Amino acid sequence: MSQKYDLVIIGSGPAGLSAAVYGKRAGFEVLVLEKNPMSGGQVLNTYEVDNYLGMPGINGFEMGMKFRSHAEDMGVVFEQAGVTGIADEGSHKAITVQDGNVEKCYEADAIIIATGASHALLQVPGEEKLTGHGVSYCATCDGAFFRNKVTAVVGGGDVAVEDAVFLSRICKKVYLIHRRDSLRAAKSLQDTLFQCPNVEVIWDCVVEEICGQEKVESIKLRRLKEERTEELSVDGIFIAVGIRPNTELLQNIVTYDESGYIIAGEDCVTQTPGIFAAGDVRKKQLRQIVTAVADGANAVASVEKYFIGRKSGKK
Repeated sequence: MSQKYDLVIIGSGPAGLSAAVYGKRAGFEVLVLEKNPMSGGQVLNTYEVDNYLGMPGINGFEMGMKFRSHAEDMGVVFEQAGVTGIADEGSHKAITVQDGNVEKCYEADAIIIATGASHALLQVPGEEKLTGHGVSYCATCDGAFFRNKVTAVVGGGDVAVEDAVFLSRICKKVYLIHRRDSLRAAKSLQDTLFQCPNVEVIWDCVVEEICGQEKVESIKLRRLKEERTEELSVDGIFIAVGIRPNTELLQNIVTYDESGYIIAGEDCVTQTPGIFAAGDVRKKQLRQIVTAVADGANAVASVEKYFIGRKSGKK
């Protein structure tokens, strides 16, 4: 028999945890489903958060733990399990999860999808084979393994530049490889980058292959304007070429934009009654911790309106 909750939140990054706190404050029975061992989402991979109001310089892992602790103190129920299916059954939603070898089912009057987003891949030869052996998607997580070594960062946005700056503090040499002739990162970040004496930007260039037997030894580059290839010796490569929304299980439940983000406004309301989207998984202008937390609050406010509407007979 399925367990029943007022509100089930899928994902426990800043958006999901914020929604959990607001959901409990609204008097709901709340269940949070999280497939990973720890809550926090991408913030866990952030060495230092310097732009969250009132917490300048906090470690990302510590922030994630604080967020989770707040929700637990409110009485939120957490379960570590991967969601395998969601069904819209009108008056309620059915959620199927896999907990080890056991399949479980839950019912909810409303669902908040806060599954976040994942790192995009280069999809070049050697990437999958050498992931964890010199290929990384998180400089703050793995940078310490490359102290006094030579590394490369691929990308041109805020994350790539932040990674290059971070690595410059511990690595002997850092190459920033970008397919264009200018960076997309914020000017303040670029100014910091260009002041790092051991960072070299390689413009108009793409990675074609990551080479090595047991670990990364070099990368093959193609110069786009010169139409020539070369090999660059590195000990590690950090890939920061964007993120993709984690919406694999939701294809027939909600609608998406061309990039796969769930279409929902600032109120986090999707086109499917009773299903809401919050955080990085939602189509939005800015994806930051502060906007994710705000989404969690907005989503719960919309859930409250949805419940009131159902009681009064409105859709």
